[in-house]
Amino acid sequence: MKRVITIIAALCIGLVANAQQALWGGPQVESPVINADGTVTFRYQAPKAVKVEVTGDFLPTQKIAGEFNGQKFEYDAPGVRELKEGPRGVWEYTTDFVVAPEFYNYTFRVDGLSVIDPNNVFVNRDVASLTSVLLVPGERADLYAIHRVPHGSVSKVWYPSATAGFDRRLTVYTPAGYETSKAKYPVLYVLHGIGGDEDAWVTQGRACQILDNLIARGEAKPMIVVFTNGNISQEAAPLENSMNYTRPTMQLPQTMEGTFETAFPEIVKFIDGRYRTIAKKQSRAICGLSMGGFHTLYNTLNYPDLFNYSGMFSAAIGVSDPSVSPIYQNFDAKLDAYFAKKPALLWIGCGKTDFLIQANRDFMKKLDDKGYKYTYLETEGGHIWKNWRIYLTEFVPLLFK
Repeated sequence: MKRVITIIAALCIGLVANAQQALWGGPQVESPVINADGTVTFRYQAPKAVKVEVTGDFLPTQKIAGEFNGQKFEYDAPGVRELKEGPRGVWEYTTDFVVAPEFYNYTFRVDGLSVIDPNNVFVNRDVASLTSVLLVPGERADLYAIHRVPHGSVSKVWYPSATAGFDRRLTVYTPAGYETSKAKYPVLYVLHGIGGDEDAWVTQGRACQILDNLIARGEAKPMIVVFTNGNISQEAAPLENSMNYTRPTMQLPQTMEGTFETAFPEIVKFIDGRYRTIAKKQSRAICGLSMGGFHTLYNTLNYPDLFNYSGMFSAAIGVSDPSVSPIYQNFDAKLDAYFAKKPALLWIGCGKTDFLIQANRDFMKKLDDKGYKYTYLETEGGHIWKNWRIYLTEFVPLLFK
């Protein structure tokens, strides 16, 4: 009997230990690990797996065939590396190169199935895809990290949209000190790409960290920043709108047919009414990536008295159909009218291997032929968040000078 009690007690102790281990995390596989020599090690435990790979934008890219707007092209896709199996079924890969400072996305492929890193709690959602993230500090990437500097506040704010017929949500950044001061601030409107939402720039773009750090360094003016939702058919980001558990998709209605641009003055009016803004053109800026660059262009051209600074990041130029909305008609006349107002800055950025590079070059040729001034930055790589974060760090310090 005594022996039975001892066995039961041992089992209970084991169960309690396991419960505590689960509660407090317990010993886990460590992944990813930034090594002292600048390489990075990735690990994944899968004792029954046949093949484990890692893919991410920290690896050299590979060329993939694609098609856009009826034209075939090649674009850069993340590279792939195999992991080797070790003791306890722990698969491992260490880069054979120093991983440069940057904010990276990666996933594992386990026997062909894409999965996030179970030992890395930091995850991003891009439309319907989840990726694990890795921040390698240093250089420009220090702007993407959180430092002990004054921090702005980030709010989820609902506004009434007469055009949509329901309330919609914005993400609004107010700079450090906004709540305790009586000052008025300039405003930057930041637009996401297709399939994104009002959370995209905050999560994937690290925009709030960029703003905190640039302002703290004295490299940017304190400003209010408004992150819009360009999907006018929705109230807010996935799972926070009336569509509930509907899978996120890029195939949404009313994204690039003029409704969002038509409704944009509602947002400006709401922000000027709710916040202490400097409510004039000289103190307003707008920028966006891909579809957001498209929206930036047409908001800029259709409302030449609203924005003094405009930034187009890998803009989806040349995809509008003038027949669907007056917003997209009379392009050249609107361009002339816009520059006649003498805007402070038109800023354009695009990657050398971006599938939209030619469309952007064609647009810049039009500007050159007309003698209109702009600022252009061409970077390595393609249609990727790495570039869009770079563009934001370059664009923001030029505002409201």
